[in-house]
Parts: sequence; structure tokens; C-alpha cells
Amino acid sequence: MSNPTLITFVIYIAAMVLIGFMAYRSTNNLSDYILGGRSLGSVVTALSAGASDMSGWLLMGLPGAIYMSGLSESWIAIGLIVGAYLNWLFVAGRLRVQTEHNGDALTLPDYFSSRFEDKSGLLRIISAIVILVFFTIYCASGIVAGARLFESTFGMSYETALWAGAAATIAYTFVGGFLAVSWTDTVQATLMIFALLLTPIIVLLATGGVDTTFLAIEAQNPGNFDMLRNTTFIGIISLMGWGLGYFGQPHILARFMAADSVKSIANARRISMTWMILCLGGTVAVGFFGIAYFSANPDMAGPVTENHERVFIELAKILFNPWIAGVLLSAILAAVMSTLSCQLLVCSSALTEDFYKTFLRKSASQLELVWVGRAMVLLVALVAIALAANPENRVLGLVSYAWAGFGAAFGPVVLISVIWKGMTRNGALAGILVGAITVIVWKHFELLGLYEIIPGFIFASLAIYIVSKMGTPTHGMLQRFAAAEADYRLNK
Repeated sequence: MSNPTLITFVIYIAAMVLIGFMAYRSTNNLSDYILGGRSLGSVVTALSAGASDMSGWLLMGLPGAIYMSGLSESWIAIGLIVGAYLNWLFVAGRLRVQTEHNGDALTLPDYFSSRFEDKSGLLRIISAIVILVFFTIYCASGIVAGARLFESTFGMSYETALWAGAAATIAYTFVGGFLAVSWTDTVQATLMIFALLLTPIIVLLATGGVDTTFLAIEAQNPGNFDMLRNTTFIGIISLMGWGLGYFGQPHILARFMAADSVKSIANARRISMTWMILCLGGTVAVGFFGIAYFSANPDMAGPVTENHERVFIELAKILFNPWIAGVLLSAILAAVMSTLSCQLLVCSSALTEDFYKTFLRKSASQLELVWVGRAMVLLVALVAIALAANPENRVLGLVSYAWAGFGAAFGPVVLISVIWKGMTRNGALAGILVGAITVIVWKHFELLGLYEIIPGFIFASLAIYIVSKMGTPTHGMLQRFAAAEADYRLNK
């Protein structure tokens, strides 16, 4: 235990599990376990939405891409900022009231089923299956990221690191449910922004200030400053298209549904967007300034040359006191844990609310449902660990378009359902199916080199409109939509 980084990690993980046990005391029914009893204030709503969104790629993938290719890789950050802002603006408040007016829905499949009066259960089942398939794969990728961090930081074997990285997240999600996930996300978001603001400043000072750093970057390759280097119009549109994914991500939308009121949303939007812009700016700066540091210190660049995604890890180890480095490296663990915990909980919610309660035990007590929810967290986690056991497993390649899958299958359905009263059940079904199928087919054939979320989103939106126009919403659907919209406008 003499290793300061190890001690820091142990203290950090212990703190997260302690938060889980604190949340356990506030979890009395399924609504508490799945949505925290709709009690999140604006700060927790904002920071937990941000932390659940930004996984390990924020501190590993994106800085590595900037380090390798310069500012031309920053288009994705711009696309994400625009997409997240529009999601907060158009969806957040409306989804909060629509889910309450439509059967006090706790999950997206639950909301779709109530909003469109789907008596057949088909909409609920298809939505829940989409969630389970994509999120189990997502969870596996999160577990791999955690394992890689433990493996590279402590020299563990991959098998040991796999369990070490996943155990704490499973523990606090299992015990405390949504409140534990949201409270830990808030702590993790704070740690992430601290790491991403402090690190680029120290790198800048270590390389001799702004002028020296920029001259070193230019000397390495003047193209590092060119945002259009090696890009095409389709390439830029594809990177910007990542922002469309926000409208359909269940783990982010759950934060909107859990806010204590619509009044909290506007303040939460301001906090969340400030946090996101600062974090993404810091991430780009870490990768960009890292070019200058390692070109000036080539003898230290070995691990980064071998794997450019280690740029943040190596800078933290080299430039900081081991105790501070431990805190900064905990930020990577925070990013991984915050996203993984949300994904585990959304899968558990789909299994408990949309399968067990709806089809198997309609009369189940609240206590029974909470414990079934906990059992489902364990089940999904074990499946994800099994998928992650072989990090080269091809199934993890699917993660690259899981974001697109959610964005295209759910994004248009969620967005249009909260702004257009004329949408029907068949329109929603068509949107989910067309969006998901388009993503899979487009990815398989790699058409035009365009990111599959863009055609998926467009075709799904057209399918919703055309199929909805072929039918008419019921009087009850129109009545609930109008009541929810009036509630939103009164309280926003």
C-alpha cells in the first residue's frame, strides 16, 4: 500500500461505495431505485447528465486523437456541444412533464407505451430489446476501459484488472440504485473538470508558456493548427453528426425524467453546458499541448508513441506529485464508472419494469421489484464481464455504432413525441425500426463514408411523419399531450 496512486484509488472507490450505502437508506420503492423518486435538483441533474455521457473516451480517446492529428479532430467536440444544448432546450423539460402525464413512466419503453396507448406491448418489448442489446455491449466496453486503466496503472493481469475495475461500480449501483448513481456522478463530474482544467495549465507551464508551446506544436507540424487538415465535407458532417445521438440516449434522458420539477431544468442546462464546454476544451488542450511537451521530451514519449490514448495518463504521472497524479488518474476511473453505472441501471430498469413487472408479476410489491432490479444489475454486469473477458472480442466493435443505434432508433421518436401532438403508435414503431435497421445496414455497407447516425436519424424521422399521417392519434393521447404541454409552458 506504499503506492500513492493505489491508496488514492482505494480511498476514491471506498467513498463511492459509501455514497451507495447512503442512497440505500433513501430507496424505498421501484421509482426510487429507477428514477430517485424524481427528486434531483438542478446541480445533480446537470452534473450527473454530463458525467453519465462522458465515458473514458473523454480522458483517453479524444486527447489521443488530438495528439495524433491536431485540431482537425475537434469537430466531434463541437458537434457534441451543439447536440447536447439542443437536447436540453427542446427535450429535457418536455420529457419531464410528458413522462409524468403519461402514467408517471419510469423508463423510455414505459413512456412510449403510455404516450401512444400501446395495448399490444409491442412498442415496449422492441424498445426494451434495443436498450438491452446496445447497453450490454456498452457496459462491456466500459468494463474493458476500466480494466485497461488498472492494468496499465498497477501492472495487474488483464483478468484481475477486469474484476477490480468493475467491482466498485457494480457494488454502489446494486445497493443504492439511481440516487447512488446520480450522487456519485456529481462527485465524478467535479473530479473530471478539476483534472481537465488543471492538467493543460501545468503542461503549458512545463513547456515554457503559451508562445513556446505554440511554436513547438507548429515546429512538429504546422498542420496541427489546421481544423480542415485531411478532412472532407462528409468527414466533418459525420463528426458533427455525433451530436444527434443525444436525443436518444436512455441514460441521459433518465436524468431529465428524474428532475424534481421543470423549473430546475433551465438552471441545470446552464450548469451542464458550462461543465461540458470546459471539460471538452480541457480535453482538446491536453492532447494539443501534449504534442509540444513530448516533442520537447522525446525520451519520455515511449508509452504515448506506443498508444496515443495514454497521453493524459503519462502527463499526469510525469508532471504531478504521485498523490496529485493519483487524484487525476481517478478522474479516468470516474469517467468510466459514471457511464457504466448508468448503463447497468438502465438495463436493470428495462428488465424489471418492462419485462418482469409488465409480463410476469403485475402484482409484485415495491420491495420485491427493488430486489429484482438489484438482481438484474448483477445479471447484466456478469454478462458484460463475460463479453469483456476477451478484449479482442469482435462484439466490442459494435460499440462504435451503439451511440448511432440509440441516436437513430430512439432520438427521432423522443424528440417528435414531445413536440408534435399528431404522432401515432404506428409512427413510433416505424421510427424505432427504420432508425435501427438503417444504422445496421449503412454501417455494414459503409455507404458514402457517412456516419450512419445521420441517414438513420433522417429516415426514422421521415418514417414517423409519413406513418403517423396515415392514422390519427386518439382523443386521450391528444388530451394528455395538451395537458403536459400546458404544464411545461406554465412552469418552465
